[in-house]
Amino acid sequence: MATENLVALPPSPWIVRHAAWLRPGATVLDVACGGGRHVRWLYQRGFKVFAVDRNAEAIAGLSAIADARVADLEAGPWPYGDQTFDAVVVTNYLWRPLLPRIVQAIASGGFLLYETFAVGQASLGKPSNPEFLLRPGELLDAVRPTLRALAYEDGFVETPHPAYVQRIAAVREAPNAQAADRYNLPI
Repeated sequence: MATENLVALPPSPWIVRHAAWLRPGATVLDVACGGGRHVRWLYQRGFKVFAVDRNAEAIAGLSAIADARVADLEAGPWPYGDQTFDAVVVTNYLWRPLLPRIVQAIASGGFLLYETFAVGQASLGKPSNPEFLLRPGELLDAVRPTLRALAYEDGFVETPHPAYVQRIAAVREAPNAQAADRYNLPI
């Protein structure tokens, strides 16, 4: 898909719905951000956005609104060291060796909002390589015991286009009530 088409896509409804839990001004990292559809959406809502992708052309226009970094997440080092974020967003991307590092990047009281393709997708088209398709329950396993799943889905969706997906919204529970009050957690 061309970079200009990625920008034109609306943000994922999953990300939109669960970003409501973030406090105003939260730091949000978009991993493998592509053309920046979530970067732009998050920035427009007042979040401090960090963006990383290996495609320099795709993220070239994001530096005015985000801390945009070019990095090969599959072959190079994690570009953020020990830095943590109030939220990490990942959509349509899977590199299993990176999952533990993504979970570590969630600050106390912070969120992981993740959505990508799952087993079954090959019957519909791309991606079809099992290396890029989540196995049943894989996102749940990836966040346990560090994060608590607040919402999780695994299966077939009709919109925005037919696909097999797995998605999770998870939180790193804050050690005290004061930190938890910074967020709009559902009751």
